[in-house]
Amino acid sequence: MIVLKATQSKVLAVLQSVAGIVERKHTLPILANVMLRKTGSTVQLTTSDLEIQIRTSAELDGDAGDFSTTVGARKLIDILRTMPADQTVSLESSQNKLILKGGKSKFTLQTLPAEDFPLVQEAANFGPVFSVPQKTLKALLGQVSFAMAVHDIRYYLNGILFVAEGNQLSLVSTDGHRLAFASAALDVEVPKQEVILPRKTVLEMQRLLSDAEGAIEMQFANNQAKFSFDGMEFVTKLVEGKFPDYNRVIPKNHQNHITLGRQAFLSSLQRTAILTSDKFKGVRLNVEPGSLRVASNNAEQEEAVDELDVDYGGDSIEIGFNVTYLIDALANMQQDMVTISLGDSNSSALLTIPENENFKYVVMPMRI
Repeated sequence: MIVLKATQSKVLAVLQSVAGIVERKHTLPILANVMLRKTGSTVQLTTSDLEIQIRTSAELDGDAGDFSTTVGARKLIDILRTMPADQTVSLESSQNKLILKGGKSKFTLQTLPAEDFPLVQEAANFGPVFSVPQKTLKALLGQVSFAMAVHDIRYYLNGILFVAEGNQLSLVSTDGHRLAFASAALDVEVPKQEVILPRKTVLEMQRLLSDAEGAIEMQFANNQAKFSFDGMEFVTKLVEGKFPDYNRVIPKNHQNHITLGRQAFLSSLQRTAILTSDKFKGVRLNVEPGSLRVASNNAEQEEAVDELDVDYGGDSIEIGFNVTYLIDALANMQQDMVTISLGDSNSSALLTIPENENFKYVVMPMRI
């Protein structure tokens, strides 16, 4: 029977939306597959890695009758990518095989039974559903995801803290050297909920979320989160553990504030970064009334100095930073201006956006 029939572009788009979490190498071979479940003219596609599950539905042509199977997701995508976008392709089922046809091409793929596919057991008690525009969540993730830890032994740092409270959604990430905080208003009041989304989930959400006006609905359970948007349902395990108290990390009383053009500062850092040592990536910032000087040097006795004119009348401070941490933050901000708040040469710096309480970035100094 013909399971589905549609243009290459439509089939590929639906497949790619769920295939991001599929691992090429897995202890369970069936997890390399996508589950297809056809009911009437609706085809439901599901993928899983045992911790994350993504499901979407599409209206595609095909023979009457219900049907389900699983087939290698990456192979299917790789084959479809080689076909013209407007070509009609069909998937037909035949004795433990799935036959993909398009034009004069025919591919016979091995299948595994749908009943063997390990679906994620959904939590029984999810909290209240609340929503934000997709583009709001995408922007928040973009403002904090770069500061997540990677393979840290403190596993609760390998992800993002979501805090929903009242009518505020706040996202926080830290790798122990820097911390990023971003928040947005919710349309509804929600009871306080704090969960840590794993790194893989965050990266996949960033890939899938669009800049569209449409809303994304979310709800949290003790060990799971569920997101629904664009006809997709995304269920993920949460990271267990206690996230650090981020409010204690954000400096409150810095007296020295420099507001300057974000792009000019970013370019200056990118120039001086070229002559930092590969290991330490350190730059020195010298702030004095009227000027901000950025300097670096390396083991080959090379050095770079770059100076920016700034409207500043505070203390003279010399302070060192890992230049990558500053560049990451500035490159992920959209605004024209940035404010740097400093205490002294041993205190963390605070980067904020003028007249905007919704973004804070803290970076620890380094000795140079």
